[in-house]
Amino acid sequence: MADHSYDYDCLVIGAGPGGYVAAIRAAQLGLKTACVESRETLGGTCLNVGCIPSKALLHGSELMDEANNGHMATWGLKANVELDLDAMMAEKTKAVGELTGGIEFLFKKNKVTWIKGHATFKDGHSVTVGDDTVTAKDIIIATGSSVTPLPGVDVDNAAGRIVDSTGALELSEVPEHLVVIGGGVIGLELGSVWRRLGAKVTVVEYLDMLLPGMDKDVRKEAGRIFKKQGMDLKLKSKVTGASVKGKTVSLTVEPAAGGEAETIEASHVLVSIGRRPNTDKLGLENIGIETNKRGQIEVDHDFRTPVDGVWAIGDVVPGPMLAHKAEDEGIACAENVAGQTGIINHAVIPGVVYTMPEFADVGLTEEAAKEAGHTVKVGKFPMMANSRAKANRDTDGFVKVVADAETDRVLGVHIVASLAGTMIAQAAQAMEFGATSEDIAYTCHAHPTHAEALKEAAMAVQGKPIHM
Repeated sequence: MADHSYDYDCLVIGAGPGGYVAAIRAAQLGLKTACVESRETLGGTCLNVGCIPSKALLHGSELMDEANNGHMATWGLKANVELDLDAMMAEKTKAVGELTGGIEFLFKKNKVTWIKGHATFKDGHSVTVGDDTVTAKDIIIATGSSVTPLPGVDVDNAAGRIVDSTGALELSEVPEHLVVIGGGVIGLELGSVWRRLGAKVTVVEYLDMLLPGMDKDVRKEAGRIFKKQGMDLKLKSKVTGASVKGKTVSLTVEPAAGGEAETIEASHVLVSIGRRPNTDKLGLENIGIETNKRGQIEVDHDFRTPVDGVWAIGDVVPGPMLAHKAEDEGIACAENVAGQTGIINHAVIPGVVYTMPEFADVGLTEEAAKEAGHTVKVGKFPMMANSRAKANRDTDGFVKVVADAETDRVLGVHIVASLAGTMIAQAAQAMEFGATSEDIAYTCHAHPTHAEALKEAAMAVQGKPIHM
């Protein structure tokens, strides 16, 4: 029964992938639900200035790259396409509008009230939004994350010279020379977009390899592939300062281990060194919640904070900052609020880098599996030996399966391939059901498909792939 002493049974703060999904799920479970969002549109960073617009530009720029850089010519299709950047940006904006509008429709359909504004806690059951106070039996914090600033490099998206990921999705011209600070997912994706559209791209990364956190073999392959594509990689380097003069940005770059600085001149700079939780301005101090040293809200297995009736999900809590992780937590948390049992398996959360080829992983890297005390057996299969990839003339990458040597249980799967992001779903499903490498190896896969490479990599764990 609804508790009529509160305005709502469930109030969600934030309408990103975690928040909007939690709100819809709570409403589906019969709770009177509202969602507070300060943006003009729903969908959070992901739909407005993250996952969705970046994928739109990745797709558009891939088409241009295929036409102008030889892949279509391989097939006897001779073209030399010209870029209409305004048209490409308009199509991206249209896609974003369709999706954010779609969530507004889903809110209406599920009777979720959208409260426009910024929520600040008064106590554990009430928040202020503008001049209004809104009360709820349960409140879910889903305020997401924002770009981590880099000291000495001031982002100004409006000026368009030193930008963050939001600004890099809105540039009005193709950069002559784009320096990307940070060799992680966002930097490589947006660097790829502008490289394909004609920019010279330099990536400056503090560590000795790209894609921190991914399997070492994948990271080595990434270095090889992006270098081959024409990106200039400055590894073991850090940017310590930037100054803008007219249309030129001068960057001071030093070796990570210390040493003599050099100056790099660029037309544009993208700062993408990570994201940090949006936990300030929430009034957490008013309800006695302290964040950890990373600014995150610590929660228990059910997503409860130490304050009764207050829950938290997504980028504001520990774990990978991924839209699909937030979505799954949103569903599980709403189910817990409604008195059901909501569970998410944090050991099986895939990650994807949407460059070309794509990089995808799920579970443990080989290094992490060994550190966790497993004796491992590894199977690898190159896309070069996969019939479909060979027929498509699209053979970069490999599939790697990491299994426990004693039980044969799959601990992690790592894929570099043009369809890696789609292929990883099968690996995640298999791991969710506790599959062994043998289970994948003896599951019939359609021929010829890229997915057969996962089957063969699983066969390789026991040392017996057919096509290698």
